[in-house]
Amino acid sequence: MRRINGTALVIAALVATIGALAFPVWSYADRSGTGQANLNASTVATRWGPLSATDRDLLVKVRLAGLWELPAGQQAIERAPSEAMKEAGDHLVVGHTDLDKRARTVAAQLGVPLPNQPTEQQQGWLRELSAASGQEYERKFANLLRNAHGKVFSLIAQVRHTTRNSLIRQLASDSNQTVLDHITMLEATGLVDFDALANEAAGTATASPSGPPPPDGSVTVPSPPPAEPTGDQTFTSRPSAQPEGEIGSPAVNTDRPAPSP
Repeated sequence: MRRINGTALVIAALVATIGALAFPVWSYADRSGTGQANLNASTVATRWGPLSATDRDLLVKVRLAGLWELPAGQQAIERAPSEAMKEAGDHLVVGHTDLDKRARTVAAQLGVPLPNQPTEQQQGWLRELSAASGQEYERKFANLLRNAHGKVFSLIAQVRHTTRNSLIRQLASDSNQTVLDHITMLEATGLVDFDALANEAAGTATASPSGPPPPDGSVTVPSPPPAEPTGDQTFTSRPSAQPEGEIGSPAVNTDRPAPSP
């Protein structure tokens, strides 16, 4: 009887061991709820490549940006006392008129519905701007618009990096140029509160920062050697430049072909 009980215990232990070893294999094969499964579930096929939920989100965000930033730019041209603010408003109007056309064209080709009015939050920002005046208006304009552009900038980068849809990839490239131009013009007003932007971003960050240690004023850091090609190759491309070809120019060149009909 004892021998039978001992055998049963050995068999039970073997079954438990095999089950423990098999579980990771089973759980790895079952990918439901993972990022890959979510990507596949939200993606549809198109003639221009797979269209993911993040791709569609970019289309909506570009459309929404134009719906509130374009009228905000018009208001700045009419009300802002400084030329830098008026110039920023001019870039917002021209840039979002162009980008909205591109987004609507791509959305029509892909069958993605787009909103026709700003979100409640965006409407609140417009009301906030309308209620302000003078220096308060300029500060609110520069910081509300700069913050909004910075947030959509990260989505553009993500989509440009990961999309498998050629239409969305081109829209992301176009959006990148326009948004960077607007960020540059808003910062040229000299009114952007970079501390507030950094603190807000830090409040939502989860990963610990990485990089070199803080500089020590008592230590002289050697200058690294330049990164340059070796040999005597002939190159045809040229470094990127601002419109005037000078570092620090307050504008980004956004020249690009008109969107396809």
